[in-house]
Amino acid sequence: MALSANEIETASKIFFDLLCSSFELTAIRVIHTYLPLALKNEPNTWLIINGLRSRFPSIKISIPKMEGNRLINYYFENRAQLSINAWGIEEPTSGELTPTEKIDVVLVPLLAFDKTGNRVGYGKGYYDRFLKECRSGCKKIGFSFFEPVDEISDADTHDIKLTHSITPKKIYTF
Repeated sequence: MALSANEIETASKIFFDLLCSSFELTAIRVIHTYLPLALKNEPNTWLIINGLRSRFPSIKISIPKMEGNRLINYYFENRAQLSINAWGIEEPTSGELTPTEKIDVVLVPLLAFDKTGNRVGYGKGYYDRFLKECRSGCKKIGFSFFEPVDEISDADTHDIKLTHSITPKKIYTF
């Protein structure tokens, strides 16, 4: 929370640059991303969405909507399809559903991650449930402003590990 808007924007640009330079995105058809919660100083995924749409127009972007205790995903069309939910998060109110099996990459929200790919989220389990539905080859990438902690001691068997995490300094592969 102590990061300035400028620090978040600078790191978010680095995340996008590292994503583009370190992963073969020309073969990717669908990337799922969370939409940033500004109140929590999350990475600016709008910068990533706009960058992907500009540099890789063939990639479809998928965004989540919380429905019950799970995420339902929609292809992102434009900001007009969004409204703010009870938690202050933008989510789609209409659009074409994204079949989970079509998703090649998931950009996963996190508060922290460890050296083995465990992550701490917001504790509701939405992404763990969603990631279990993704096909085995789907990349699960987190963005973190900070380097990994040694170990997340309360990781559970239902927690789904990241395949990669990107920080402003480097990319971690698990």
